[in-house]
Amino acid sequence: MKRRMTVLSAGLLCAGLLSGVASRAQTPAPTRQPVPQPAIVLRAAHLFDGRTGRLTEPGVVVVQGQRITGVGANAAIPANARVIDLGDATLLPGFIDAHVHIADDHDDDWAAGIYNTMLRFPAEQAFHAAHNAKVTLEAGFTTARVVGAADFVDVSLRNAINDGLAEGPRLLVAGHAIGSTGGHCDSSPYPPNRVMPSGPMEGVCNGAEECRQATRLQMKYGADVIKICASGGVLSESDPVDVPQLTPDELRAIIGEAHTWGRKVAAHAHGDLAAKLAVEAGVDSIEHGSFVQPATLQLMKSKGVYLVPTRMTQLWVLQKADTYPPKIAAKARAAGAAHEAMFRNALRIGVPIAFGTDAAVFPHGLNAQEFGDYVDLGMSPANALLTSSQGAAKLLGVDGETGTLEAGKFADVVAVPGNVLENIRATEKPVLVMKQGAVVVDSL
Repeated sequence: MKRRMTVLSAGLLCAGLLSGVASRAQTPAPTRQPVPQPAIVLRAAHLFDGRTGRLTEPGVVVVQGQRITGVGANAAIPANARVIDLGDATLLPGFIDAHVHIADDHDDDWAAGIYNTMLRFPAEQAFHAAHNAKVTLEAGFTTARVVGAADFVDVSLRNAINDGLAEGPRLLVAGHAIGSTGGHCDSSPYPPNRVMPSGPMEGVCNGAEECRQATRLQMKYGADVIKICASGGVLSESDPVDVPQLTPDELRAIIGEAHTWGRKVAAHAHGDLAAKLAVEAGVDSIEHGSFVQPATLQLMKSKGVYLVPTRMTQLWVLQKADTYPPKIAAKARAAGAAHEAMFRNALRIGVPIAFGTDAAVFPHGLNAQEFGDYVDLGMSPANALLTSSQGAAKLLGVDGETGTLEAGKFADVVAVPGNVLENIRATEKPVLVMKQGAVVVDSL
């Protein structure tokens, strides 16, 4: 009898709870109307809109919420707007870096970097990644493409930023980069009885069907873009820098699968033949391109394949070559020596160029040096800036939302001292950074 009464009481309690839930469902709680935020007006002596390639004076950008509502001297200024007067400065679109490794850390000691990374759990590395994202945003980069990370740390970081749990650029991420056993996208040649060899989940594949599986796995777990290692690399130990590392069948399997899923494919390729094979297979961008020859650059231009030069990384590894193991030092010197001629040929031929740095090879937050490095090789300051606002924005597929200062687009804005076309290195010292209407840096 006692047990029956207990069951009955529990049933009545559940009925009461359900009745209460139903009652609340029928009577929605009053919703709080969001308090409208006052508009923000950014004023400066100059404005580079990222579309025309010219400066206009004075510079005015009106922001309401996350979006730009007006640009230029004739823009309507809402009542009660907050005005930020930057004086002798240039307003520009937030910078876009198409090649970063935000989930990885830079370490001047190459061997110590490998050791420290091996000892970190993924959750710990995620805190490092969040720090790297923050300093990248503070350097003026409001959008970035992460082209490879272990343990899906980049996917987690992107989600945390989108959820407001971390500060950083808007990220498009690749998950694990995809390549062959022993190649640049594989792990170091650790003894296999001590460190388990990587497989398709980690992006390492052999043969078309296994590479198709590796591609699907990255997309399953959240990749926005697919990164492949079409050739060897500089900072990897077991491979020559310029030889192809994926067969035509493997390239077609990866690229075809990614394109079917609506993802673009970025190909790490220092070597000319590797780049040529990737372009013929339909890749969307060639990263680095150190040894790429004029005929392949012409093919890239004809197919609309972007070059992402990562120029400052080439300069960095040349400067640091003496600190690397001998095999890596030799590759660094060879790639660095060839890269300048390749870049000048790309400019002459008219290959589309997207701004990208390979941050993590050098410390995060220095990314804007890439603009000045382009100018040092003959690109005009305006065209160097357009590699971000036009090149990288279009390559990443975000040009409808950001990349230019136009009404309706996200309020991604950077201000740098003085006239940026007279001093391109001013991009390295932003005085204001705004991401989607929120002021991140205001040093005035």
